[in-house]
Amino acid sequence: MSLEAIKKPIAAELDVFEQRFRDAMRSHVPLLDKITWYIVQRKGKQLRPMLVLLSARLFAPINEGSYTAASLVELLHTATLVHDDVVDDSNERRGFFSINALWKNKVAVLVGDFLLSQGLLLSVKNGQYRMLEIVSRAVKEMAEGELLQMEKARRLDIKEEIYHEIIRQKTASLIAAACCVGASSTAADEDTIQMMWLFGEKAGMAFQIRDDLFDFGTEDVGKPLGIDIKEKKMTLPLIYTLAHADRPTRRQIMNIVRNESHKTDRVAEVIALVRQSGGIEYAQEAMYRYRQEAFDLLANAPESPARQALHDLLTFVTERKR
Repeated sequence: MSLEAIKKPIAAELDVFEQRFRDAMRSHVPLLDKITWYIVQRKGKQLRPMLVLLSARLFAPINEGSYTAASLVELLHTATLVHDDVVDDSNERRGFFSINALWKNKVAVLVGDFLLSQGLLLSVKNGQYRMLEIVSRAVKEMAEGELLQMEKARRLDIKEEIYHEIIRQKTASLIAAACCVGASSTAADEDTIQMMWLFGEKAGMAFQIRDDLFDFGTEDVGKPLGIDIKEKKMTLPLIYTLAHADRPTRRQIMNIVRNESHKTDRVAEVIALVRQSGGIEYAQEAMYRYRQEAFDLLANAPESPARQALHDLLTFVTERKR
């Protein structure tokens, strides 16, 4: 199943969204307009707008509120990506130079602020206060999750339950918000809207674990092998390995992550130990468990091409090779 086939039930609506999003990014300041044009040209898979529009289409035809929801989510998502690159001192985003690499940190922070404010204004202008509340909650959780991860990374003492909380906040909250605001644009029932938040949250957890697994794989997955280890990020395969290793092995891994994560050969040692420990299989089981929980929630929605597309999208993302 290709991404293009999954988009089919909302293909025309995605084209409309594209134009709305471009309009929302425009500015009268030439430098800002140049940068936002650069961002639009390098858009990713558009998973979040797809989730918004498919979640809306589950319950009724897509309407103006649905387009506002998709633009709001994508504006705030883009703002967080721009700010993340500054926080991580990253020079690349999706294989292209990041905004901070081309225009420096000061400009990147202000661009992120502009995109954030555009999302807020778009919501207020269209009277979509419920949507604004939902997405603002997600952005708050993303910031909290990032700070929690930074705090724990200093001591490398992340337990499994803390890892799940970090990825719930950092990644799953915005996926949840995308599904929730999409549903809120077409479904009046609050229980249904909350169900779609939970569906998105479970899907987002599965997405993040899939991404974490790439760090230990051999496929060309679009990011350097072992990058999470080099950045001292404690992901589920590594947490499992540390929890089940004997003391000398645990000490060896911790020493490499703390002091030698810049050495490719030493990082490769950690990856080999994780593979031997069963950490990959353990993380895969967790990913499939979250995915099944998301499928079970989705089964409560009316049967339709949109429901099938959401099912296929979740399968696609969790089975992808890169």
